[in-house]
Formats: sequence, structure tokens, C-alpha cells
Amino acid sequence: MIRCVLFDLDGTLVHFDYDDFLKEYFKAITISVAPRIKAVRFTEALIRSVEAMIENEDPSLSNRQVFFEDFVKRVNTPEDILLPMFEDFYANEFTKLKDVLAIEPHPKARAMMEVLFKEGYDVVIATNALFPAMAILERMRWGGVYGFPYRLITCYETMHFCKPNLKYYEEILRITGYQPEDCLMVGNNMDEDIVAGALGIKTYLVDDYLLDSGMTHCTPDLRSDFSGFVEFVLSNGIQKL
Repeated sequence: MIRCVLFDLDGTLVHFDYDDFLKEYFKAITISVAPRIKAVRFTEALIRSVEAMIENEDPSLSNRQVFFEDFVKRVNTPEDILLPMFEDFYANEFTKLKDVLAIEPHPKARAMMEVLFKEGYDVVIATNALFPAMAILERMRWGGVYGFPYRLITCYETMHFCKPNLKYYEEILRITGYQPEDCLMVGNNMDEDIVAGALGIKTYLVDDYLLDSGMTHCTPDLRSDFSGFVEFVLSNGIQKL
């Protein structure tokens, strides 16, 4: 029986095109730090340091540690100078991306989440842990799903691996104490979300903003658009898995 539901965030709970988001995100953060670091150098360093997080296999280092250890070398700027710049960006400029991208909460997202908590499920926000917690919480506000007592919200401060590494999902299982068969992963990305099925986690592909490179060999247990998933929840479909 499913006891814990894991949700991807971008393109699943929060409805926007991820490529559009990345384009505006890189533009905004590059402008924000322009007085300190040249734009071309900053953007290249940011991409490479994100790749370092994704490729990391060292369980002793948080994703945040991996990022800054790599990033400070590439931009030749100490972390104690960089960190306030990043924090200011996420507290002020990042919030404006909601309006730039014209993001509106899915009309049924919050009601669906209320049902899950009322029915006693544990819920994890299993977004790729590439961002600080403050950026993830902000995107949860965009999606209208902020403020629930989530079992875990993955972020780069606390996680040691990233999607599509299966160790990311294994870490979630260790933190929550659940077995794979206790969990359902809901996401829009075949490569990063549905791959959880390789561990025995049930998977539900939400295909409104489908991402599929064609490289994964996993098949979702269930599939529909987000509204279909909401109806699945409301019909007690999760209890039947």
C-alpha cells in the first residue's frame, strides 16, 4: 500500500515550461551579479558547477558544498562574497520570474494536496536538488502548494545527490524511512522522475509538460495529464496501487 507520495515540482505541481524558466532564470541571475562578475564567465561557471552537482558521487558532500567548491574556483571569488549575492538574488529578483513567465497555480493543485494530507499520506517535494531551499519554497508558492507539513523538501543544502542518480531516491528513502513499495513518484520527466521505478517505486507520469529524451528504459505505472492525476487521487486510486 502506498504511504508516501513524492512530487516533482517544475512542470508537475508548478505548471510552466522548464526551458522557458531556465532561460529567464539565467538571464535574471546573470544581470544580478553583473557588477561583480562578467556575464559570460558567470554563466559558463554556473552551468559547469551545476553539472558538478549532478555528477557528484561523494555522499559526504552536500550538493551545496559541491556547487560552491567548484564555483568559487571558476569565478575566482570567495564564497563569503558570493553567498550574499546569491541570497539577495533569490530573495528579490527570483520572485519576479513568476510574473515574467505568467505562472498561475493549477486550480486543483492545492485542493488535491489537502486531500492527500487529510487521508494521512506523507508527502515529499522531490524536486531536483539543484537550488537552495528559499528558491524551492518560492516556486511552491507559485504553484499554490506552499505551507503544508511536508515530510521532506529536497534542496541543495540537505541532499547529496541529484536526479537522475538513483542515489537521490535512495537518500529520500533513508530520510523518510520508507521502502520503495511504500512510495509513489509523480513527475513529468521520464529521465529524472520515472527512473525511480528502477528501485521499485511506483511511478505516475504527468504529461502536461512532458520531458523525454528517449534515453530511459523505464515505463511509468500510470500516466495522464495533471487533471487526470487529481481525479485519480479523488477517486482513492492511490489506495488501489
